[in-house]
Amino acid sequence: MDRTATEAAIKVCLREIRRRLDDAAGIAKAADVCAESGQIDKAVEISHDIEQLSYEASRLLDAASLLNRLSKE
Repeated sequence: MDRTATEAAIKVCLREIRRRLDDAAGIAKAADVCAESGQIDKAVEISHDIEQLSYEASRLLDAASLLNRLSKE
């Protein structure tokens, strides 16, 4: 894979990381509002949706790092 294609793929990974983390931040805000209003059970239930998004963001970061490392070999 040439460097131009690699950079494009890395940019896509980073954009997707940002999207997932933005979504996770929105969920965290909603959970915080629930918790502050005394709905602790609902807050915890809502916050579980963060787990998948953070997992995906982490895997995308792994992919971006691997692509970057391989492009330098």
